[in-house]
Amino acid sequence: MMGDMATVTALWWAVIFSGFYHGINPGMGWPLAVSAALMERRHMAMPKALAMLALGHFLAMIGILLPFSLMIFLVEWETQIRVGAGLLVIAMGIYLLINRRHPKILARVHPARLALWSFLAAMAHGAGLMLVPIFLGICAVGADETGHAAAQSLMGSNVTTAFIVAFVHTFSMTIAGGVVALIIYLWLGLKFLSKTWFNLDLVWALSLILVGGFGVASAYLGH
Repeated sequence: MMGDMATVTALWWAVIFSGFYHGINPGMGWPLAVSAALMERRHMAMPKALAMLALGHFLAMIGILLPFSLMIFLVEWETQIRVGAGLLVIAMGIYLLINRRHPKILARVHPARLALWSFLAAMAHGAGLMLVPIFLGICAVGADETGHAAAQSLMGSNVTTAFIVAFVHTFSMTIAGGVVALIIYLWLGLKFLSKTWFNLDLVWALSLILVGGFGVASAYLGH
């Protein structure tokens, strides 16, 4: 029982820290919040922009997690589903290692449509996929029933868990991205942003491979 609780706690911390990680990554949009505040010359433009970015990110997370929450109803195939999800995340990481170019569709989205941009960016970069192995691990912990009884139990909790995971992750991302954006806006300014622009594409791709590997390993080990 204590082992299960420790695993659940570790997985929820993974949800939170992955949100922090997404938040500090400029590819998830915090520079757009800084730009909005600077261009409109209003402090309130930043939280509004961050809220739109958070909405788009949340919808992307739900769009990825919900199908897996339904798939795990097939309790007898739980291990195969988790392994397949892990391999999918690894494949996305390898693809991003090979293809470093940012999707052209993101450049075609008007900057004012931040929620849409955030949704597409999260989908294109595999941000939602990164959560899948963690989410499946949370759903699997403590599922010691089998067959129809387990399916009924899962049906009442997995969809709710998907929404909670997406919310906790998005909230963490918004806090981290908001702190970075606030520091840039109040103290460092747009020149610093343009001179020290960085991207985490390589780290991002390797992180996907690492998380996918974790998902496959935990499925085989029964965690």
